[in-house]
Amino acid sequence: MTNSIAFDFTDTVVLVTGGTSGIGHAIATAFAGAGAAVTITGTRSSATDYDTDLSAFTYAQLEMRDGDAVDALAARFSTLDVLVNNAGANFPDGLDEWSPEGFSASLAMNVEGAQRLTMAARRALAASTMVGGASVVNIVSMTAFRSTAIVPGYSASKAALLALTRNLAVHWADRGVRVNAVAPGLIDTPMTAPMAAFPELLDAELSKAAMDRMGTPAEIAAAVLFLSSASSAYTTGSVLAVDGGYLAL
Repeated sequence: MTNSIAFDFTDTVVLVTGGTSGIGHAIATAFAGAGAAVTITGTRSSATDYDTDLSAFTYAQLEMRDGDAVDALAARFSTLDVLVNNAGANFPDGLDEWSPEGFSASLAMNVEGAQRLTMAARRALAASTMVGGASVVNIVSMTAFRSTAIVPGYSASKAALLALTRNLAVHWADRGVRVNAVAPGLIDTPMTAPMAAFPELLDAELSKAAMDRMGTPAEIAAAVLFLSSASSAYTTGSVLAVDGGYLAL
């Protein structure tokens, strides 16, 4: 028995930040597989600097804390149908997020860059003729809802990105641009891979999810495509938790 859904994004223009691995790569791959022209960003100088095959996408080097680079990327698009603000990381530059420098760097990387890019792309998004309107999807985190004392800057930045999602959804409601968020639970990605070396830490995190397993990047990608499609044309300012029941416990 099968019950899959197929999305059609033929002739749409999609930008996914941080699309070289993990959740971002899965999102970009899903959009490309559905017919979209997809641009991804990464921090290395070219797509060939990655072991992953990125030939299905247009590649742009981008450091989210470089305001000029963010503005230049947005200026490339006269029309943009979907923007996925996925790029982000904890412990920026290896800094302790409890230090003022680490906390500030985390905010700059995980929310300020996304806000700048989104605002810089507003005209391109408003120019979209996609059914249901253009779509911005922000990737937040369970840390936006529950304390994670080891990464306070990352947690604060994801909570801020969620608040930005709701405010921007209201601000742009009359412009034909919808703004939503996806909140992943514990997902099997390169970011979470180091947890395997600490079984007690991994088991503790898994115990917080009712389904008692890690999610996959593809499961996050499916939620992003749904929120970007005409099937969710009446949805804006919402957050879709794909967390295996993490928030339910």
